[in-house]
Amino acid sequence: MRFVPLIVARPEVQMAIDEAVMRARIEGKVPDTARLYAFSPSSVTIGRFQSVVHDVNLEEAKKLHIPVVRRITGGGSVFHDEFGEVTYSMVIGEDFHPALRKVETSYRYLAGPIVDALKNLGLDAAFSGLNDITANGKKISGSAQTRRNGVILQHGTFMYSTRVEVLGKVLKASKEKLRDKGISSIWERVTTLEREGVKLNRWEAYGLLKNSFFNAFPMEDGELTDYELDLAGKLVEEKYGNPEWNEMR
Repeated sequence: MRFVPLIVARPEVQMAIDEAVMRARIEGKVPDTARLYAFSPSSVTIGRFQSVVHDVNLEEAKKLHIPVVRRITGGGSVFHDEFGEVTYSMVIGEDFHPALRKVETSYRYLAGPIVDALKNLGLDAAFSGLNDITANGKKISGSAQTRRNGVILQHGTFMYSTRVEVLGKVLKASKEKLRDKGISSIWERVTTLEREGVKLNRWEAYGLLKNSFFNAFPMEDGELTDYELDLAGKLVEEKYGNPEWNEMR
């Protein structure tokens, strides 16, 4: 399996790279691939079938210069703080492991290194629901997934120092959703490493995750191919940098 080292870039670039890697893997041009990346500037990504207006406070996002980009994966809206979050991405064939054949077990198999990393820090980490991970009972990571032609793209967050107050301003958490979880505010549901007493910078968080993924999967350091970079550039222009895609629904 190939591991692509940290890339820091705008959200339309990151989403384009993820899709380009998936397409290249489907075409047999590249091996199964894992990567870790960070968004700059801080960004919001929304699920493939979400309504931007319903799930994002666009006025607040604009005020804070936070771009909003639609993913090809499902799931909800996500705030990616450039000062406190690292994203992982896995592109892998369904035949890599039996756990990947079912959605629920695949989420847990591919995000397992996140739980391992949290446990190594001494936190009470566990999976919650279909695609969330908790630390000491509060959500610290969430993942989203899509499948095409026997290949899975799964990516998700790792909040080491996310500014939860900014998250609460730009994402619209419905009162019904909070009530269903028995809480009154986002502060009661979400946490970060820093809020749990573990202070790491970006490179320390990146190193922690990289080691955890290398321990879980057979990996070698690699880099994106020219084919993937060219395809990602086209996807930025035609899709992820295009308001027609990002503002649909």
